[in-house]
Amino acid sequence: MSLFRRKAPPTAPAGRDARDPFDEAFLSQLALLEVVARRMFRGRNRAERKTRKVGSGLEFADHRDYTPGDDIRNLDWNVYMRLGQTLVRLFEEDEDLPIRIVVDASGSMGTSGGVKFEYARKVAAALSYVGLANLDRVGISCVRGAACETLPPVRGKGRIFRIFDFLRRIAPEGPTDLRGACARVAAESTEPGLVVVLSDFYDADGAFDALNLLRFRRHEPVAVQILAPHEANPSPDRVRGDVTLLDAEGGVLRDVTLDDRAVARFAEAHERFCRALERNARTRGITYLRASVAIPFDDLILRLFRTGGILR
Repeated sequence: MSLFRRKAPPTAPAGRDARDPFDEAFLSQLALLEVVARRMFRGRNRAERKTRKVGSGLEFADHRDYTPGDDIRNLDWNVYMRLGQTLVRLFEEDEDLPIRIVVDASGSMGTSGGVKFEYARKVAAALSYVGLANLDRVGISCVRGAACETLPPVRGKGRIFRIFDFLRRIAPEGPTDLRGACARVAAESTEPGLVVVLSDFYDADGAFDALNLLRFRRHEPVAVQILAPHEANPSPDRVRGDVTLLDAEGGVLRDVTLDDRAVARFAEAHERFCRALERNARTRGITYLRASVAIPFDDLILRLFRTGGILR
């Protein structure tokens, strides 16, 4: 642990509320995550995510015909000697791609006392800090309905407090429209990048379309489904008998009778939905993680590192 003690955490501006989720203890956890990230990715170059852009990199991509003015050092002399054709070699360029973190701020994320939204905010802040420490450009978007409130990409570890301030202002409310929100995110992004979506994905149609849309727009989506365990499987002492259910986003009331069998069917339907989302993501090469709020947020960050979907 002496290695960790030598790493000083960032200093928060004075005057923060004692109930602030981004307090000194949280900042200390971020400093530890940065150390772990550096050890896990030691020896790798900065900004090594590859674009589809071709230029003067090191990895061969393709040929094209020589045109006057091209650098003759890029001619493929082997092809010329064998076939008599003058072709120029093209190479993939390594380019610093931005990280965009999308936080679902709809009403469903505020249920159960808002534990899912608070968890999503902490995960977003932690990913932002490690990304900024890794010299990546990081932007945040909070979405509700088709609306998208965005903090443009910033660079440098000192910018983390701008991200904290942005996340503090957001409260979960309104409907879920992940497809519309991700369409806004894709439209606002001037270049492809890594897009981490933090949501419960309680949008039966939009959840699938949103991830596919990001991938179609050449982004690299990562889906993190944040769930509260008691929502998927209510305990017997919480919801049984004749109850009135309130739609957290639409305000619709419905009187139902819940017994153990009905709750079990709901839990099965919820599990089928989560597995369908995971299957849809994985068949398209999209990194997917299911995260319970019972798991410490820093453990989730380390899981994301190990999947290869973050900080590659």
